[in-house]
Amino acid sequence: MRKLTLLLALLAAALAISCSAAAAGGAIRTQLTRADAGRGLTRRQLLRRMARRSKARAARLLSASGSTSSSSPASATAVAGKGQVTEIEYLISFGIGTPPQPVQATLDTGSDLVWTQCQPCPSCYAQSLPYYDPRLSATSASLPCVSSACRQLDLSSCGARDWGNGTCVYTYSYGDRSSTNGLLGADTFNFDGGDTDTAAAVPGLAFGCGWFNNNGPFSSNATGTGVAGFGRGGLSLPSQLKVDNFSYCFTDVTGSTPSPVLLGLPANLYATGAAVQTTPLIQSPGAVPTFYYLSLKSITVGSTRLPVPESAFALARNGSGGTVIDSGTSVTMLPPVVYGLLHDAFIAQVDLPVTSDEPLCFAVSGKKKKQKQQQEEVPKLVLEFEGATLDLQRESYVFEMEDDGGQSNMCIAALSSGGGMTIIGNYQQQNLHVLYDLAGNKLSFVPAHCDRV
Repeated sequence: MRKLTLLLALLAAALAISCSAAAAGGAIRTQLTRADAGRGLTRRQLLRRMARRSKARAARLLSASGSTSSSSPASATAVAGKGQVTEIEYLISFGIGTPPQPVQATLDTGSDLVWTQCQPCPSCYAQSLPYYDPRLSATSASLPCVSSACRQLDLSSCGARDWGNGTCVYTYSYGDRSSTNGLLGADTFNFDGGDTDTAAAVPGLAFGCGWFNNNGPFSSNATGTGVAGFGRGGLSLPSQLKVDNFSYCFTDVTGSTPSPVLLGLPANLYATGAAVQTTPLIQSPGAVPTFYYLSLKSITVGSTRLPVPESAFALARNGSGGTVIDSGTSVTMLPPVVYGLLHDAFIAQVDLPVTSDEPLCFAVSGKKKKQKQQQEEVPKLVLEFEGATLDLQRESYVFEMEDDGGQSNMCIAALSSGGGMTIIGNYQQQNLHVLYDLAGNKLSFVPAHCDRV
């Protein structure tokens, strides 16, 4: 057990480094990889897994917000089947400790705690990387129960016996009843941005050292070591780094090209010259404090503005409903009534046989299948937010795939959430540089070649 004075020194150093980085206008850069990348899956398998993960993810967020309807799934497990699917979408890579030990954690804008599996590990799930071992780090420290980080947890206790008297023991649960349990610690986080300008080593960041019972959907994918919370709470990675903003730019979701994530404002954010769209981040006393809420006003399909009242997208006083932008959801999820209207609007404007209702798919002729340059026409999909318009490119809401019989299908990347919440998924965020302005309480997005950001 290291002394509290060492920890306080580390925390002070972390504050100094983060403040100097912010003053210099720098940004910490690292990469995101798709959880399914490099696994040899076909496009059809990738898209099917995305749809199933979105259903599982929606169940979690609906449960957390109280937006679950009587017809919606009770949990991610109910949707996916036990052990059949994981919610993991993007993995963020960094190192913890001195010297750095590699970590690949799930990027999650819907939670706050940063945690990774740790040695000794009597009750951990299998992972491809070695478990983080605090005994191998010269800068690791356990956090006491009286620390501010421990007090921010909903569930914690003071350890005794082998854990050390006064050590913060945490339990962190998610909406689908999955959880991580362990000791709250602090150590140096190392970010390798690929060059000296964006690389950084930040000491004294708090994180969960999960080593006695980590369970849930994340355990079904052995590539991830834990979760990196990017939510609005004080324990999230952006909050602890004290950055005013963070951003990401998702490359093709069915490809293997890494996506950049930046903590801090990049100097070339608007270098593309494209029009920047900005909308407020909504905060309400009844809202889940971790989530990033937006004010969605309307949805237009081709020539049809869906006859949905704004109240259908609004955040209720009890915290239910609302529109959330989320890194962990694949395709956009809509309340059942809204999905039904979108479904009918596409059917009315697409003159092709319907092969599936959810996701909505149309049969494409074999002739046009072979002539890839002659894609079937599809109505535009436009999302209107307060102060911003997201006019989606075809590849951000349409996907093509073959079914089991070899029939080529054109499908709309949207599903019913099963409850009152609307979730803007990462399929719709492809090739957009999305900036979360935490200081200004705004979200901005601009079209970009994400492999060049």
